[in-house]
Amino acid sequence: MGLPSHTVENGSVLVDSGQSRLRELGYKQELKRDLSVFSNFAFSFSIISVLTGITTLYNTGLTFGGPISLVYGWFIAGGFTMFVGLSMAEICSSYPTSGGLYYWSARLAGRNWAPFASWLTGWFNIVGQWAVTTSVDFSLAQLIQVIILLSTGGKNGGGYEASKYVVITFHGAILSMHAIINSLPISVLSFFGQLAAVWNLLGVVLLMILIPSVATERASAKFVFTHFNTDNGEGINSKVYIFVLGLLMSQYTLTGYDASAHMTEETKNADKNGPKGIISAIGISIIFGWGYLLGITFAVTDIPYLLSEDNDAGGYAIAEIFYLAFKNRYGSGVGGIICLGVIGIAIFFCGMSSVTSNSRYLFSGWFMRSRETVPCHCHLCGIK
Repeated sequence: MGLPSHTVENGSVLVDSGQSRLRELGYKQELKRDLSVFSNFAFSFSIISVLTGITTLYNTGLTFGGPISLVYGWFIAGGFTMFVGLSMAEICSSYPTSGGLYYWSARLAGRNWAPFASWLTGWFNIVGQWAVTTSVDFSLAQLIQVIILLSTGGKNGGGYEASKYVVITFHGAILSMHAIINSLPISVLSFFGQLAAVWNLLGVVLLMILIPSVATERASAKFVFTHFNTDNGEGINSKVYIFVLGLLMSQYTLTGYDASAHMTEETKNADKNGPKGIISAIGISIIFGWGYLLGITFAVTDIPYLLSEDNDAGGYAIAEIFYLAFKNRYGSGVGGIICLGVIGIAIFFCGMSSVTSNSRYLFSGWFMRSRETVPCHCHLCGIK
């Protein structure tokens, strides 16, 4: 049973309630508690990063189902994600440890199944963490390549198309920068995390209003809310299957909120603030992500052209939407390129926060046994 989520007095010493809960679990406090509830939220929110996920996989949603998959699929994926998040938040309040999911599995699976449940959950989680981090940073490398292409004239204007080796070099450089940043003190990372959250929030609001406002041609409400794109070029005719594939964009975006759990050992009153971080990050992302989707989709008028590799952005749909919106109105696509820069910074922050979450998860896994200073007597987990 968790303690009240406030600082409690122990003699003459004030003890953080999250730290008190760890002592109950026989879990040694190793990390410094400097993160506020907003900082904890910021890491999850910047990893979910609707600017990152939606921008990166918008082509997938547009190809498989189009507007219907984008607009309605977002709430389907968001609803199920919130159910999972609420369950995780409940467990996090009882076990506010940086190990997160694998530690919870060990505690809840029972003595006989604890080792297997912990091992399975831990490996699935960390492999997923690695995959997400590399995916996010590679998507930034691809976006940089598209920005360079458009800045030098676009594909139809003799723009520079970076080779796959150049993109991989960008990818390696970005990963290295994130490794260096994550070697800094937690107070610095907290600042970057909060900046990332504010940047993502303001960036979404800016783009969801600016792009449809600048676009000279806009889609009708009927198109945005009722059009179902079956022309996917893959020979898939089942509308149900097409719609399910379109959900991949939404589901890819609404991940990473377990970062709030991994940061709990550095969060003040983590037994309450960790769960708050999980739930608020998901809820706010669902609301603002849908607004971003609507804003972008109202600027869609020709799906086949946006997905064509022969357009100026080389088939990168959102980049082409931004570029055309400003080019058609002002005769230059520079404004669209700047907007892509806003997204690029958001993706950079997303990758940075992903590495932060990964590092805490790995740390807890390597040092968990040495930190179990008090034997567990609950007769459930089997952890000695």
